[in-house]
Amino acid sequence: MEIWRSLADVPADLGPTTVVIGNFDGVHLGHQRVLRRARELADQRGLPVVAVTFDPHPMAVLRPEHAPTQLTTIERRAELLVEAGADHVLALPFDSDMASWTPDEFAQRVLVDAVHAAVVVVGANFRFGHKAAGDVASLQAFGLEHGYDAEGIPLDGGPMVWSSTYVRTCLAAGDVAGAAEALGHPYVVRGVVVRGDQRGRDLGFPTANVPTDGMTAAPADGVYAGWLKRLDTGETYPAAISVGTNPTFDGVRARRVESYVLDRTDLELYGVEVEVSFLDRLRGMVAFASVDELVEQMHADVAKARELLDTAT
Repeated sequence: MEIWRSLADVPADLGPTTVVIGNFDGVHLGHQRVLRRARELADQRGLPVVAVTFDPHPMAVLRPEHAPTQLTTIERRAELLVEAGADHVLALPFDSDMASWTPDEFAQRVLVDAVHAAVVVVGANFRFGHKAAGDVASLQAFGLEHGYDAEGIPLDGGPMVWSSTYVRTCLAAGDVAGAAEALGHPYVVRGVVVRGDQRGRDLGFPTANVPTDGMTAAPADGVYAGWLKRLDTGETYPAAISVGTNPTFDGVRARRVESYVLDRTDLELYGVEVEVSFLDRLRGMVAFASVDELVEQMHADVAKARELLDTAT
């Protein structure tokens, strides 16, 4: 799958399209609803769906001190957008110049000139252009002048509206089940397995260690049940997962995601890109008084993880 990473990357022969626009971080159920409507309208007219998103997140440029952590890399976001109904993904490189575009300038450059929008579908709270001056009404007004239809989709959600902020709030509380409910699938962390301190191997629980990136959201420190998937072979294994700094041992400061594949001590995963999926939280992170206490708890964690994973499959 190709990601168009600038307006210049959009093929010159691209015909009329149905367009969705948004940050789409996580591609949660609210985003998916917008994609479904766009797909429906596109199929009625025989048009492709182009998902327009931004990289980096606009807040990283406008107010970097308040920029949210990412739920997905741009590559993973594009995969999810295509799974949700998009045919193409345009990841606009957001910078100070783009931030200065008026709503009409954005609509002209992106929707009219680049992707030849015939239909535009956005969330009802969509804002765009300099100082977020544009909204659904202005998008529709510009469309009347330039030949596209625009539709705003009402916000959707459970106890509160589905949003990327809601998912991040769930993850910060360790509520990976709540995050999965909003996303429509388990939350995942991707990364390449690195060599750790190998204490888990010595204790009988070898782990695949993936460092966390400060720009990417990870669940709160604790122990979770979930799965580890090799992205090179597609093999998926049930796992007990630890997120944090391993406080029982001194000297470990960097947060990491450590996955023990249940009943497997023979896997060689160094250098392999993996995807760690979180099903549910088992407990918070604890500093144990002794290694024996830690090992006893690890046996209990594995038993609980097995029970939850058996129920989930």
